[in-house]
This record gives sequence, C-alpha cells and structure tokens, in this order.
Amino acid sequence: MKRILLLAGSLASFAAMAAVATDAAPAGGLSAAQIVDRSVAARGGLDAWRAVRTLSLQGQLEAGGKQNAQLPFVMKMKRSHKSRLEISFDKQTAVQVYDGAHGWKVRPFLNRIEAEPYTPEEAKAAESWQELDGPLVDYAGKGTKVALVGKEAVEGHDAYKLKLTFKNGDERNLWVDTNSFLELKIDGEPRRLDGKMRHVAIYYRDYKAEQGLNVPHVLETVIDGGNQSHKMFIERVGVNQPMDDALFAKPNLAAMASGR
Repeated sequence: MKRILLLAGSLASFAAMAAVATDAAPAGGLSAAQIVDRSVAARGGLDAWRAVRTLSLQGQLEAGGKQNAQLPFVMKMKRSHKSRLEISFDKQTAVQVYDGAHGWKVRPFLNRIEAEPYTPEEAKAAESWQELDGPLVDYAGKGTKVALVGKEAVEGHDAYKLKLTFKNGDERNLWVDTNSFLELKIDGEPRRLDGKMRHVAIYYRDYKAEQGLNVPHVLETVIDGGNQSHKMFIERVGVNQPMDDALFAKPNLAAMASGR
C-alpha cells in the first residue's frame, strides 16, 4: 500500500510550483518561452486553465505485484495546492490528503486505521507537488525558470527537452512533442528502492478533450531498477465541481466509517 500511495505523485503531475524562460531561440528554432506558449495552447490555453478552480479525476490504478490488480481511485484537487486521494480495495478505502501546508494518510490495507501525519519525506514531496494546471501553465508566476536543453526522442516522438528549475531550487526535465506540443514525459520525485534513491519518470499518453482542456488519460510511472512500471487509467474528469475545504482537512475516521 505504501508503494500505491507513493504513486499518487504521478497524479499530482497535473499540477507545479513552478521565474522566466531564460534561453534565447537557437538559430532557426523556437525558444523555451515559445515552446511553453505552444504547449499551454495545445492543452487548452492559458485562459481556460486559469479558470479551473477544482479538478477531479476518477479511474483505475495498478497495484503492482504478481497479479497487478487495478484499484479504483478518486483524486480531487483544489487551488491552491489542496489534494485528496482515495484508493479502494476489498471494501476498504485508503485516504491521503494535503491542505496546502500539512498532510495526513489513513492506510487500512496495512492495518493503519488512524490518521497519521506525513513523514518529513512525504511532506517535502507534497510541497513540490504541482498545482492542478501543470508545470508550464503560469510558470513565471509560480517561480519556475525554463531552459531549452535540446531535442530527444520519447517513445518514437521527437521532443523538446526542457529543464525546469523550481522556486525551491529543485530541477526536473520535461519533454514536449515537437509536433503536437503536448507533454510526453517528466522527471518524477526520486524514490528509495532497495536502499537506493532511484530516478523516476512519468509518461503522459492518450490525451482527450475534457470541457475545453486537453488531458492525458494514461499516466505511467517508471522507476529505475524496478521490476515493473505502474499505470493510472483516468476514466472521468470533472472540472470546477464544488469542493468544500473540509475534504482536504485531517480525515474524520468516524465519518469515513459511516460512509459520509
């Protein structure tokens, strides 16, 4: 279950903390700023994403292991920087919430039925989780610098490789399709596996229009040295659905037990 909850970081890739594109355009090519502008336009446009106050995602999450069962999940996000993830299995529901400053988790699959605060590592990862509109939308206002590294192929697609430097100094690479200008891949938060910190990559696939937005419906997380990747299949997307701030507070175990 711990591994499943860590995969929630992939969902939060819809969202970034994200100063200014710093490179000049190479001869005959596009600058980082121009690539970002085209990418945001391909995903629905700046105005459309600025209008999104809440985002809800529903679907199936691969659990891993020999059977690699798919577990239903619901992810709710609200500006600014609030998130709630629920994963269901065997009539139990694991919950992971972040209120923008603090996080809690309930893990009944591990017989951890009390709401526990995030570990320091989880809290750091949550702080770096992206806002619901992704790392490139309003990147300057979020404090991110963007530089064009060059071009690389990603799963047979020519792609621009961008280096993102976030406000806190963290760096991530992001790859944008040179034709569609949709995001294809991004570095994830490094994770510990077999006692070592491992590189993580998140792939975005199967973009579909959702209420004027272009949203990937398959996300695959690949960990270097891991035996298998893990996919998330998004089946429903809700835009600007009402969400009370109480959803993102410390889980109320009595209310959860009664189904409220």
